[in-house]
Amino acid sequence: MKDHFVEDIVAFLPNLKRFALSLCRQADIADDLVQITCERAIRARHQFDPATRLEAWLFRILRNAWIDMLRRDAARGEAVDIHETPQPDPLNSAARAEDRLTLHAVQLAMRNLPEDQRAVLHLVCVEGLSYAETAQALDVPKGTVMSRLSRARRALGEKLGINGVVGR
Repeated sequence: MKDHFVEDIVAFLPNLKRFALSLCRQADIADDLVQITCERAIRARHQFDPATRLEAWLFRILRNAWIDMLRRDAARGEAVDIHETPQPDPLNSAARAEDRLTLHAVQLAMRNLPEDQRAVLHLVCVEGLSYAETAQALDVPKGTVMSRLSRARRALGEKLGINGVVGR
């Protein structure tokens, strides 16, 4: 019988990368977090409960790795890559430009959310996890997920000028 555990983890790499980027906002650090997550998951595979979703378990490992990284790097301050430059948009259509501006505004608004709200918003709205799975991944009660998500949506709506649509 073939063991598909590693293959199952590989299938979630794009999801892990998106979540890592939502936490750290730097591609190289996100890659490191994904690698750390995979290594830890493979080493701790015997601790995985097959009755739960692998994706939620991996997100929890990733979040814990992020917290470990923050603690370790607290004295270093924020590193900035001087080689990062905005990439030009090869398509000039007005609709694409407007979509890019809207996406950029949402990304900026999300960056300004507290980390706990940003993580919940990403897991529920981007990754499609249920409230229960998000609670499991973040090791918080389901009610806390619902509360943080409501506050995050309300804050995004305010920052983006969307009134009366979010959280009602």
